[in-house]
Amino acid sequence: MVDLRPVGYVIGLIIAVLGATMLLPFAADYVLATGNAQAFAESAIICVLAGGLTAMACQNHASKSLSIRQAFLLTLGIWLLVPFFGALPFVVGAPDVRFLDAYFEAVSGITTTGASVFVDIDTLPTGVHLWRAMLNWLGGLGIAFIAMIFLPVMRVGGMQFFRAEGFDTFGKVLPRARDIAIELFLVYAGLTLICMAVYGGLGMPRLEAVAHGLATIATGGFSPRAASFAGYAPAIEYAAVLFMILGSLPYIRYVQLVRGSARPLMSDPQVRAYLGWIAAAVIAVALWRVAVSDQAAEPAFREALFNLVSIMSSTGFGTGSFAVWGGFAIMVGLWLGVIGACSGSSAAGLSVFRVQVLLQGLFAEIRRIHSAHRVTPIKYARRAVDRDTLDAITLYLGAYILTFGIVAVLILDTGVDTESAIFASWTSIGNIGYGYGPLVARTGTFIDFPDTAKLLMVLAMIMGRLSLLSVFVVTLPRFWRA
Repeated sequence: MVDLRPVGYVIGLIIAVLGATMLLPFAADYVLATGNAQAFAESAIICVLAGGLTAMACQNHASKSLSIRQAFLLTLGIWLLVPFFGALPFVVGAPDVRFLDAYFEAVSGITTTGASVFVDIDTLPTGVHLWRAMLNWLGGLGIAFIAMIFLPVMRVGGMQFFRAEGFDTFGKVLPRARDIAIELFLVYAGLTLICMAVYGGLGMPRLEAVAHGLATIATGGFSPRAASFAGYAPAIEYAAVLFMILGSLPYIRYVQLVRGSARPLMSDPQVRAYLGWIAAAVIAVALWRVAVSDQAAEPAFREALFNLVSIMSSTGFGTGSFAVWGGFAIMVGLWLGVIGACSGSSAAGLSVFRVQVLLQGLFAEIRRIHSAHRVTPIKYARRAVDRDTLDAITLYLGAYILTFGIVAVLILDTGVDTESAIFASWTSIGNIGYGYGPLVARTGTFIDFPDTAKLLMVLAMIMGRLSLLSVFVVTLPRFWRA
């Protein structure tokens, strides 16, 4: 059997820290006298006690290093249990919802999905807005850490390709995962502060600048406004595009940049392809919009740029009337959401890296069929992609498509219409946050979905966030055998 005590110790500490962070929204509500401060105080006490007692009970085994199986359980446990406690303020205080809806909101926040079941967002207390944004930010930080350190070691979905880069290349400068985590935190926090400052400098109100800054760098999508970014000045929208892109690039490149080397970021094939695909999609959709409507070129370009970057970076902010453009624009957005952004960031989806390798494998197979004796090695970033990595990526693609279809069908069986069910599966597995369809159009949220459909979306958000296979592996009987 797997020894759960080292896992329990880490999770207990994380929950206790989560409780401590609730003091920030508590302070905001207390100072502003919103009447909701007590909810955060009570929730903080529960989290600190529950997490602290769990950590103390498992402390004797805290010094043991984690095995691969324990690492899988730790990653899954964090994304299952942290939202459980993160949902408490939503139940104890405003908006005073059922625990299922609170858990949905917390999972969406921690996984940086950005899908919501809260209506009348604008009327919520300041502390609730801050807490939702903090859930995005904390989740994005944790995801970036796992993507850089845990997933390569656990060999999930072809991420083992980055193991050498994360540890060997940095061996002389950042020899331990702890050092990488510190560098990552400083970069992540620095980008967030810069984003907040830019938003504020461009005229965004202070609270909105803080909340949007936290959610933007995390590619999370929670906004303190029901209208999201609609109604802001064009300069703010362009700034948001920049920071959404920055938040969806490989964080290891920022660590290298801070260490004085800009070349890895500029020459990264993921970055070049990501920016190129976004540019092509935006130009195509903007030209299409100008051709079929009376919309001027600049607003069409800006709206296409903002929303397509938001979708591909899996952020989930929205602006303008993009949701009702229909047809070609929605299909482009659908595919960009499936591809997602760069591996090693807080963004989700298949990832640019996996799609690039898959395309190279496809072209190599076509050439092999044409010339049976020709040997065509697959390379990425001037490194050969071994068969194990290619097989893992191919398996991940199959699992992604299969999971997407199964979740959509299961949501459809709960009574949800076809369009809403398909996009609910798409937005959950890709951690995108956008919602389309009749059930979403009325309120702009997923509140009208049946409870079973919400639970399916919660499961899909967690699976998509943890690269699917991290969840599937713990369901195997052999995983639990000694």
